[in-house]
Order: sequence, then C-alpha cells, then structure tokens
Amino acid sequence: MDPARTEPTNVCHVVALPYPGRGHINPMMNLCKLIASRLPEILITFVVTEEWLGFIGSEPKPDNIRFGTIPNVIPSELGRAKDFSGFVEAVSTKTEAPFEELLERFEYQVTAIVADTYLVWVPGFGNRRNIPVASLWPMSASVFSIFHHFHLLEKNGHFPVELSERGHEIVDYIPGLPPTRLANLPTVTSKQTLHRVLESLGEVSKAQYLLFNSVYELETQVIDSLQAEFPFPVYSIGPAIPYFQVLNQSTSAASTTTSLINTPNYYLQWLDSQPAGSVLYISLGSFLSVSSTQMDEIVAGVKNSGVRFLFVDRGEYLTDLFKDGCGNDHDQMGMVVPWCDQLRVLSHSSVGGFWTHCGFNSTLEALYAGVPMLTFPIFWDQVPNSKQIAEDWKVGCRVKRETGSDYLVSREEISELVKRFMDSDSDDKKEMKKRARKIQEFCQVAISEGGSSDTNLDVFVQDIISKSRSYKST
Repeated sequence: MDPARTEPTNVCHVVALPYPGRGHINPMMNLCKLIASRLPEILITFVVTEEWLGFIGSEPKPDNIRFGTIPNVIPSELGRAKDFSGFVEAVSTKTEAPFEELLERFEYQVTAIVADTYLVWVPGFGNRRNIPVASLWPMSASVFSIFHHFHLLEKNGHFPVELSERGHEIVDYIPGLPPTRLANLPTVTSKQTLHRVLESLGEVSKAQYLLFNSVYELETQVIDSLQAEFPFPVYSIGPAIPYFQVLNQSTSAASTTTSLINTPNYYLQWLDSQPAGSVLYISLGSFLSVSSTQMDEIVAGVKNSGVRFLFVDRGEYLTDLFKDGCGNDHDQMGMVVPWCDQLRVLSHSSVGGFWTHCGFNSTLEALYAGVPMLTFPIFWDQVPNSKQIAEDWKVGCRVKRETGSDYLVSREEISELVKRFMDSDSDDKKEMKKRARKIQEFCQVAISEGGSSDTNLDVFVQDIISKSRSYKST
C-alpha cells in the first residue's frame, strides 16, 4: 500500500502513529476523527502494523483519514500476551526504520506527527527531520506524573518495594497527586519494561506538544503541575472515545422477537427489554484476563446474586459456565456476548453498573456515560485508575480488597457485593450515582463548544495549521 500517490501536495499532512495495542489505537483513532471532522483540509495518515490494518482497516472513518502500514514487530498479536516484555522491546527497536521508509514514499512534506508516548524514538526522529511532534499519552495524567517523577519514588526508598509488607505506606510527594498508598501505584511487570517506559517519558521533553487523553476538570492539579514543568503546551483533549458516534445513533432498537442472536445489535434489543438501571455490564478487557479459578468464582457469584447482567466473553470459556438463566431471549436474566459496542451499552438506560478491569479507555467511557463502577484491576495503570474511581472521584467501589493476582475473591463475597452495588435504593448507590452524574457533566461540558477539551483541540489544530502555512511560505 502506498498512501501518498493520489493526494494533492498543498495540504496539511498529519501522520498519526499509535502504539500497536487496542488501548492505544482506539484513542489515537478517535482523536484523528475529531481533528479530521473539524478541518477537512487536513490529511491524516494513520500508520499501523499490517496485522492491525487487518483488524481495523474496514472500520468507517472520514475521507481525509487514510492508512499507512509498517511490518508487524512480532509474528502475531497473540505473542504480545505471551511475552509482554519482548513485545515492548520489539516495538521500541523495530518500528523506526520501516516508518522512515514509509515517509520516504510520500510525495509531500509531513506537517506534524502525533505519536503515542510509548514510542520512544519518535521525538528524536521528528527533531532530526524538523517535524513537530505531539506526544499523546493514552492513560491518565496522574499515571504519567507517577512515571515522570519516578526518581522521587527511588529517592524516598519506595522502589523497589515488597507491597505485601509496605503497600500501606503513603506516597504524598508527587506533584499534583493526592496522597496514595504504595499498593495503588502502577504494577511493574518487569524491570526491562519499566526501563522502556521511563525512557519514553524522558524523551517527551524533545516533543513540541504533550496531549492527555483526559478531562482537565478531572485531573486539574496534576495537569497544571505538569504544564509548569514543560516548556511547551500541555493539552487535555479527552475523553478520546467515540462519543460522536453514540450521539448520532439511538441506544434503543425495539424488537418483539423472542430469539435475538441473529438480529443486528441483538444485545441492545435485549437491554431494551430490561428495567431501568437493572443490568450489570461486565467486561474485563481485551488483553490480559483473570485466572480460570477466579473467573469461576466471578461467574458463580454473579449468577448467585440474582442481578441481571451483560457479560463480554472474548473467548468461549463463559459459554459453558453460564448454562442456566443465560441466553439470548428477552426473559433471560443475563446475556453473554463475544463483543459489543461498549459506549452504546454503557449509555443505555437499563445499565446501572459496570464491572471493569479499569483500563483507561473503559474508565473514560463509564465516566462519560455516568455509570458507577465495580473495579477489578489486573495490572499496570489499571491499579491507580481503580484508586481514582473509588477514592478520588468516588464513583465506584473495589471488588478486591487487596492488589495482586494471588488474592482470590470468593463467590460469596462477589454475590453480596454485586447485590449491594446494584441496589438502586441504597444510600451508597444513590451517592455514587449522584457523583457519576456530576462527572458525566464535567465530561460533556469539556467536549462541548467552548469547553476545555474542545478549546484545547482547536488551539492545537490551529497551531499545526499555522506551522504548516509558515513552512510552505519559506
């Protein structure tokens, strides 16, 4: 594929380069769609690996976004979960050369590069080519600040540390962050991976912009503190989620059929038949998952709770576990689906709670939809995200009392917790819903005309356009 041969040369050309993972590609694409819809004169080349083009190449997008490809860094996406450290290393070392070759085939100049912060080599590459680079951090600004100030953790003797013994100790010296326990900091999978992450954040100072997939009103203090540390603009442009698609679609698709599995959006039609706020939506992410033993306990606990549920199962493991009281008909208490349009589900009136692994994209979607959360973090930034949800924003509660893969939550605990969490008449749930609606308002105001994210995105885009015109006039 040669994405450069049929386009005019007098356009502002932005190249987007996401990290090759679902939690990184989605916010980058949503950001590009927002930019493209604002200024049709901008041409965006979205560069992905050949494998990821197969995953997303057929998805709808504006006419001024087109794909460019580079070779896969590992044989298959499956290898990422089997050897995460090796995958991180491969992305760090095997993507620059093919990206440079791709740029050489363009018939016109690249105005700017928007790249995932984890792609360590991009800021230096941009400087050598005299191309402005915007570093997009797809996680929370708080997690960025933790890694950015990692030297303070080492200085205070808080890394490395055995959390089982010292997890209760308080970290209160990271600029902009409220006090947090050591156990609520990101889990580190390996020293090699941590090294690459810290190296990536160290390279951010060579960029010309820093973009956060967050809402300024949710992380005001930490974003302000980071802006004071960097000599270039720091913009919060989130939530970079597909809210623009949900706004143009109805969340209701009434149906009188009793067998829904072959009906388009059948899970939405099933939701239509459920009482308001009665369904617990459960999704534990697309990458890492819990152990089979823990999943057995989750399934049994949810079933025993008597609560209605919509459970996303990307394999076939849950099909046999949910044999009774679960199907694809209106009268069933639950439904298991291989995939769903998550934001549309969260925005549905029958959904009253979200059991989540706390990936930041899922967190943002729940905040935007105003849905309280049950948090079940597995690793990395999911752990501090869970803390923010439960303690800082107070829009959810934890399933696990402790952090760590060895801690098993029993079916009895899960059943009681789910029943309490989904009890719309309880004072705790009423307070969570009230807080969730307040944060939902923050998100919706931020993306509306004149809001913080809307304004930041406009300023960023106009600056890119200005630089493009200045470049062409010289």
